[in-house]
Amino acid sequence: MNEMMRQSLPDYQIQTPDPWAALPVNAESREKLWSKSRTFVGDVWFRFRSKFTSIFGFILIVLVLLFALVGPYFATFTYSEQNLDFVNTPPVFRAINCSGGYFYITDKLKVLEIDAQGHLVGKVESIAEDYEKKQVTLSYQGGEIIMDYSQSPYTMLDENGERIEEAKHIWNRTYLLGSDNLGRDMLARLMFGARVSLLVAVVAALTNLVIGVLFGSISAYCGGMVDAVMMRIVDVINTVPLTLYVILIMVVLDAGLLSIILALGTVYWVNMARVVRGEILSLKERDFVLASRTLGSSTATILFRHLIPNAMGPILVTLTMLIPSAIFMEAFLSFIGLGLTAPLASLGTMCNDALATLRTSPYQLFEPALLICILMFGFNFVGDGLRDALDPKLKK
Repeated sequence: MNEMMRQSLPDYQIQTPDPWAALPVNAESREKLWSKSRTFVGDVWFRFRSKFTSIFGFILIVLVLLFALVGPYFATFTYSEQNLDFVNTPPVFRAINCSGGYFYITDKLKVLEIDAQGHLVGKVESIAEDYEKKQVTLSYQGGEIIMDYSQSPYTMLDENGERIEEAKHIWNRTYLLGSDNLGRDMLARLMFGARVSLLVAVVAALTNLVIGVLFGSISAYCGGMVDAVMMRIVDVINTVPLTLYVILIMVVLDAGLLSIILALGTVYWVNMARVVRGEILSLKERDFVLASRTLGSSTATILFRHLIPNAMGPILVTLTMLIPSAIFMEAFLSFIGLGLTAPLASLGTMCNDALATLRTSPYQLFEPALLICILMFGFNFVGDGLRDALDPKLKK
């Protein structure tokens, strides 16, 4: 009878088994781990990738690395190649169609011929100039064309002597990001400048890891008079401005990248040493260190196998935070003239060169400044993500 009634009921009225009923238990299910186990590195990576800004910063760094290391192999020009006919050409032309061709008028009243795709053909030679009418007569394909600069924007005159007001915006296919005040490719110089900034970042990272970690860990572990003397050395180094270090090194060596690298290598590890010292001071009184001493382990074994590996979290975070400041310091020193010398390029020297043409060619300052911001944001985002991933108090 009950079976007949069950068959007559609609599907949504059929009673299901009790959802609160106990599941069958056996010896195998008792031993099964229902949560996925992860190693320490796997757990750090899991928490690091769960934060959007961390992955975004990592992608920015990878893209800049590819741009700086792989990009020059595909570049059309080198960072020092000059073409004085194509000075201060912008990334986008205001092209004027006249006499069957396209022309771009520079801020120096030079007329450049471009094709319909945006490739630079060459400079159009001038024949005569009427200073009263503010017009320049130019030779083009056996005839004459007239450029009028009586009012802004500068333009060409048609067959009837009327100003051509319409213009077409075409992307610069010869210099994708424009050219500087010496006719050098901005894209190639940005690639070389990014390479210099990344080299400075690598030098700062290696210096912090080698000198800063060793100095801070030895000072904290030895303690007493050794710690006091070593920390006073750090205080003395930290009181002298970095700019003065660079100037003193430049007295002995020539101005250039080597001076900046030596300056960063001699003084940039002091913050890392302080961070490592604080971590080692809190770790060396732990039970695992006392047990290692009881077993007769040497000082080197305790430092390199127990203390420093357990302090790697703060070390990595401090390292990623100090790298962008090193990049910014190199750009600042190059900007004030204490960095690379011509024709070498860095992001700081490019910003310095762009000041002369800031009003007419602002892209020359905007592009290296944007790349500096991308590097700063990338390393800061990664450092912020590592801080959260390595902090056990933030583990969920």
